[in-house]
Amino acid sequence: MSAFEDRKKGYEAKFARDAELKFKAESRRNKMLGEWAAAQLGKSGDDVAAYVKDVRRADFEEAGDDDVFRKVRSDFDAAGVSISDDDLRAKMDQFLADAVTAIENDG
Repeated sequence: MSAFEDRKKGYEAKFARDAELKFKAESRRNKMLGEWAAAQLGKSGDDVAAYVKDVRRADFEEAGDDDVFRKVRSDFDAAGVSISDDDLRAKMDQFLADAVTAIENDG
């Protein structure tokens, strides 16, 4: 039974590690997205940091990326920033890939 328990603990540890990495990658993606979106919106200084916090907070509204997408989409629409939904989602995907790469390179 020991081998089974060891295997079970290994799977549980991997699941916990994967969940932590996913959270870190999405959080870093949201930071990069917030900084990029803030620049598109013409924000600078403390307004950028505040906007990044708003984007990160939006991610806790529901599971998945739609809450973050809707936040940035509505802010862009309100400010007259022209970008298609597909391009915005592509940007989010690129930032997630960049975040994963950065986390993998950090250790």
